[in-house]
Amino acid sequence: MQYEGHTNEKLKIYHLNENQHDELTNSGESDLTLLWFTEENNHLIIDNIDYCFSNNQIVCLTEFHHIEVKHISGAKMIRFNRPFYCIVDHDSEVGCKGVLFFGASSLPVISIPEDEVKRLKTVFEMFLLELKTKDDLQLEMLQMMLKRFLILCARIYKKQVNYFKMDDNQINIIREYNFLVEQHFKTIHTVAEYAEMLHKSPKTLSNLFSTISSKTPLQFIKDRRMLEARRLLRYTDNSIKYIALELGFEDIQTFGRFFRNNEGVSPSIYRDTKLSGKTAY
Repeated sequence: MQYEGHTNEKLKIYHLNENQHDELTNSGESDLTLLWFTEENNHLIIDNIDYCFSNNQIVCLTEFHHIEVKHISGAKMIRFNRPFYCIVDHDSEVGCKGVLFFGASSLPVISIPEDEVKRLKTVFEMFLLELKTKDDLQLEMLQMMLKRFLILCARIYKKQVNYFKMDDNQINIIREYNFLVEQHFKTIHTVAEYAEMLHKSPKTLSNLFSTISSKTPLQFIKDRRMLEARRLLRYTDNSIKYIALELGFEDIQTFGRFFRNNEGVSPSIYRDTKLSGKTAY
């Protein structure tokens, strides 16, 4: 089922299974996707990494994720585009920028607690009912349903990653850092530059990150550049020199050292082995 508005607003809701899952890989520009698994034993390759998902897990995907379906036992998919609901514009309301969709190199996976399953199912069923209601209020109602679903997901995910160890101001700093990295990782590569944009010190950022993660702010930047490097090597025909320049490296040698230090092999070997299906190690 889907909704399409007069100014390109799009919302799609599908039930996926072993035989019907093509829609998952047909993501368009500015699309964001919530994939809620309703059965055990689901296997996807996302950005060339294997993931197995269980019943009542939700994964949050953007247009930039490359997805290969190995097996889907059962899942519900909610997909919407920026004209339908802009996460950035509604961030102060939903609070999920840098948490659900723009967490740079991390893939947000939400494990729904048993006491929250019924609530999410209720919102999902209301989605389906509103998709059948064709009137002038349909868009507003569907946006309200999506907002509620996102808020519930964000609350659950924040608990799982220990966001509640920090106050709201600290959480906002982490989210803003994540989102700034997502916007500028190709051109800005030091923690000091991001700290200046946030009017904070690099030490403050390091202390905040240590509260919820073993990953440092600098590693966050490196991981995002590596993620993009893998994507470009695996899914495009761009030359390695072009990819190096695209990611802000001075030359192909510097990029090669960076890639080998993080992946263990050179960019050319990584590309050749991934395309051939062999193992590089």
